[in-house]
Amino acid sequence: MAILEVRNLEKHFGPTRVLEDISFELEQGKALAVIGSSGSGKTTLLRCLNFLETPDRGTISVQGEVLFDAADPSTQREADIRRKRLHFGMVFQSFNLFPQYTALQNVTLACQLLAREQPDFKARRKEIFQKIDERGMELLTEIGLANRATHYPHQLSGGQQQRVAIARALALNPDILCFDEPTSALDPELTGEVLRVIRSLARQKTTMIIVTHEMAFARDVADHIIFMDQGVIVEQGEARQVIEHPAQERTRQFLARYADNG
Repeated sequence: MAILEVRNLEKHFGPTRVLEDISFELEQGKALAVIGSSGSGKTTLLRCLNFLETPDRGTISVQGEVLFDAADPSTQREADIRRKRLHFGMVFQSFNLFPQYTALQNVTLACQLLAREQPDFKARRKEIFQKIDERGMELLTEIGLANRATHYPHQLSGGQQQRVAIARALALNPDILCFDEPTSALDPELTGEVLRVIRSLARQKTTMIIVTHEMAFARDVADHIIFMDQGVIVEQGEARQVIEHPAQERTRQFLARYADNG
């Protein structure tokens, strides 16, 4: 059974159709790469999945639960959005770290806020926060930044900041980890360190959706690829098959332009 099912998703901004009839599935432990030119709808798709945008049509289901149905107002209550977002961990193009907090504090902040809602929080505050900090340090260790736990964002390189953002997304144990062009804000020499972390997550069978312009990375790391153009899915399939032997002319043209520009 697929962990994520997206059916007939559409999103319009005025007369502009940004997403049109988007349908796909993602199995647990698999990595899906979404590729396409700027303006093809890739980021809007992630924003819909994370409930930062409201689709005009379609459904989104995680682990068999319908989180969103455009035809069912009961699935669109504002009060439920935060809970639904917990299914998706988001890593944005920009790092979005809080400058006044250390790396560890950035990783643990959301967990601490959620912990305050536990009925026994006041009685177990110290114990709960200690466990959250321990988990935060485990994540920083996994991404190679244990020695930067007390550093503030301005004391970290761009690559280090993005790795902290990845740890922050993982801290809430999401069902699906989503990356929106995670290396686009980085200098070329810093891109590798972020891609290495994502490669490691893929080896650990972390369920991921990765919007990326790194074609070789998508081919080698993703299990499946979706190619989008002008708001529609033009082609989807096994990663190497799509990259090396695309079936659709638009896919071939896109990959040829990438090769020419690379």
